[in-house]
Amino acid sequence: MKSPLKVAAIALAATLMSGPALAQIEKPECVAPAKPGGGFDLTCRIAQQGLAPQLDDPMQVTFMPGGIGAVAINLFATTRTDDPNAIVAFSSGSLLNIATGKFGKWTEDDVRFVGTAGADFGAVVVREDSPYQTLDDLMDAFKEDVKGVVVGAGGSVGSQDWMKAALLLKSIGEEPRAMRYVAFDGGGDAIAGLLGGSIQAYMGDVGEMVPHLGAGQMRILALMSPERLPEPFAEYPTAIELGYDAEWTILRGFYMGKDVSDEAYNAWADAFKAAYETEAFAQIQKEKGLMPLNMAGDELDASVKKRIANLRDVAREAGLIE
Repeated sequence: MKSPLKVAAIALAATLMSGPALAQIEKPECVAPAKPGGGFDLTCRIAQQGLAPQLDDPMQVTFMPGGIGAVAINLFATTRTDDPNAIVAFSSGSLLNIATGKFGKWTEDDVRFVGTAGADFGAVVVREDSPYQTLDDLMDAFKEDVKGVVVGAGGSVGSQDWMKAALLLKSIGEEPRAMRYVAFDGGGDAIAGLLGGSIQAYMGDVGEMVPHLGAGQMRILALMSPERLPEPFAEYPTAIELGYDAEWTILRGFYMGKDVSDEAYNAWADAFKAAYETEAFAQIQKEKGLMPLNMAGDELDASVKKRIANLRDVAREAGLIE
């Protein structure tokens, strides 16, 4: 007959063994809701590399283009609502799309925001052989003929990337809706459009530019960060220091389906929190052109929902929604 002490020890061991199993992340996946090469790709790569020490299995990155995130949120709000092993990349642009109803009936209450990758910033980019050598050159061209420069980015009119161009035009007294704007399905497509000559200026993100630095194909005219960034971007001026009231900070992070268990949600949140404590994660952020903006779990979920409420107010003031 087993002693009560031994029985208790066995029960405790069973509890300890079964507890973590409920929260174990198996075959982790990060969904980038666009084609390869843009900001969502960047965001997933940060998770793939930064969370590697916290995960037993290597993370798979899946590309799911369509509606700049609309297809992905629809899937995770309908079919994969309780998937414990997948996270989906989002940005401030995704939050703006939610705020302005571009994701249809899906709102911030249909997903759970779980962790951040960091803070990114807008970037004004042209081809290397562009006649616009400086941001002043580009803005002078807009002043001469606002329709004379074809601008493109990974989002439709009213999107985050469109807003970057709108802020620049407003800073010189031009009407944003008058510009010639080409919408692409993600940053990767927009960069291809710039290199192919279908657009003359690209409203991108700092993080997207990291793989292209030194390639001799594109030039950054200015960053839309509040102040100059550290290397490898220290040489690039900000739009603000050049005299244009145009700043755009981008939150990059991840969400899960709304019906995911608390155990699975907390497993991911804890993995992010553990990663944030390491020098390795900070180095990955730096290499990818992001600044630390580390939040996870309920703190992030509450913060994002507050951001979306603020974006709705801004969108109403801009006439994007009623």
